[in-house]
Amino acid sequence: MKAVRFHQHGGPEVLSYEDAPEPDLAPGEVLVRVRACALNHLDVWARGGLPGVTIPMPHIAGSDVAGDVAASAAADVSVGGRVMLQPGISCGRCAACLSGSDNECARYEVLGYLHHPGGYAEYVKVPVQNLISIPDEIDYVHAAAFPLTFLTAWHMLMTRARLNRGEDVLVLAAGSGVGQAAIQIACLHGARVFATAGTDEKLERARALGASEVIHHHTQDIAGEVRRLTNKRGVDVVIEHVGEATWAKSVRALARGGRLVTCGATTGANGAININALFSKQLSILGSYMGTKGELMRAARLFFAGQIKPVIDRTFPLGEAAAAHRRMEESGQFGKIVLEVP
Repeated sequence: MKAVRFHQHGGPEVLSYEDAPEPDLAPGEVLVRVRACALNHLDVWARGGLPGVTIPMPHIAGSDVAGDVAASAAADVSVGGRVMLQPGISCGRCAACLSGSDNECARYEVLGYLHHPGGYAEYVKVPVQNLISIPDEIDYVHAAAFPLTFLTAWHMLMTRARLNRGEDVLVLAAGSGVGQAAIQIACLHGARVFATAGTDEKLERARALGASEVIHHHTQDIAGEVRRLTNKRGVDVVIEHVGEATWAKSVRALARGGRLVTCGATTGANGAININALFSKQLSILGSYMGTKGELMRAARLFFAGQIKPVIDRTFPLGEAAAAHRRMEESGQFGKIVLEVP
């Protein structure tokens, strides 16, 4: 099969469009003919290398996949079925998995990150429980763009923050995958959304997704604007995934009893906090990682019904994965970048 692999860590230039072995199926696994694979920052981090993380080489990245079932070593799976993939892979046998908290499994991994080759290829294999059938009216590009970011945003808002109707939510980096997903989910559940972005165009697109108020994070003070717009109260929930560059501002933007939920640190992992403010304002700082298969199924029903929909920034052919990575690293996109596989 054709695949995009890297044989060493580095910049986009290490991505090579080349021949690779087609995956062999073990019992309980399904082979999917990839039609589209969306990019995530995890792909860039895996390619560049992370301290203390060893990735077997050569490696195929790609966590967000949509395509057709090509072969199956599992019962009751129809070859030819149109599917998108749950990007989280767990053991399926431990207490966490059996209680519906599969993202807390000790063996949990994300497809295309460590030991499970991902979707930058013509074929990918996954456990049968990672298949989600998609309706005919959902195209492969939008299906591939949905799972990881909408699952992440759903888990942050609905499970970790326990969002209530009428609450105020601050969403950092509206143009990111998590940002555009969080705006839609929060609005659908009756929240007032404040969104940040770095260009006027992105701010207008955030409004079009449902944001009530927008903040230009290069020219305006995020916390100051939030307090001005809320009559000095602050917001109930902050969706934080930027890290060092916004951490202090995100904490200051919280109202009393507010919850900051973080799922990443694209600008750095160090964040200080005033402990006096933490306890006196009764703030909650919550970590969030991916989400469960059940959560993805609940979010997918809204996607299939047309109530939420991933925003597509741009598509590239699989062989131009390096150009797609450069697009992501430039931070110019609004929504998801997707590779199409012929």
